[in-house]
Amino acid sequence: TKVGVKRFLLKQMDCLIAFLTTHNIVDSTSQRQFLIDEKVMSSTKAIVFAKGSISGVDIARFKPNKQVRNSLRQQLNIPNEGTIFLFIGRLTIDKGLLDLAHAFKYLNAVSAYLLFVGPDEQSLQAELISIVGKDSQNVQLVGHTNTPETYMAAADVLCLPSYREGFGSVVIEAAAVGIPAIASRIYGLTDAVVEGKTGLLHEPYDVNAIKSCMEKMMHNQTLRFNLGKQAQARAVKDFDSKLITQAWVDFYRENLH
Repeated sequence: TKVGVKRFLLKQMDCLIAFLTTHNIVDSTSQRQFLIDEKVMSSTKAIVFAKGSISGVDIARFKPNKQVRNSLRQQLNIPNEGTIFLFIGRLTIDKGLLDLAHAFKYLNAVSAYLLFVGPDEQSLQAELISIVGKDSQNVQLVGHTNTPETYMAAADVLCLPSYREGFGSVVIEAAAVGIPAIASRIYGLTDAVVEGKTGLLHEPYDVNAIKSCMEKMMHNQTLRFNLGKQAQARAVKDFDSKLITQAWVDFYRENLH
């Protein structure tokens, strides 16, 4: 996302790192292709384990839980019929959070709720609340949590309108819990989300497109359910942490003598 001299210098640093290493383990196929196209690294040195990600998903930890869903909604004072849009991660501008707040404002739906879960690294809380305005009572900033799976269990849709991601592990963690994603169409996230099957994608920075995706998820419960079901099946099949762990073990076994 950088431009000018800063982008040039950062790219040269990456090129140097790639040149000096014997293997480059990349966390998604689309990021690998981006790095190859940008001539940062060669295809012969770039490796992606399984279907992507660095650690996969702990399927035993990230799973649907109706009891937790009901309990946390009660704790947050959110009715069961309300639609919760969830962001989990570092609260930074590069994650597209201001775009998400604007989209939620234009959604203008009393039955919609927006949760931000994660450390506020750039002191965005006041600005996020200000953007939403009159609907700010339906927005909650939770802060850091050691149990992200509980918020995923309570939510209906994960939102990640990021400008840059290597993969987006939070997407497949939420998928394992059974909730679909709305995410930006950038490298990394296009591996984590199968468009129209496990979630909806939009162009980065496009507030209207984010709003449109949110409306589709909110007003079409069948779509939301089907996307979530398919997302969960894919997370279990392709991203179980055991698969990625085995890929690491195989890599070390093959390359360390």
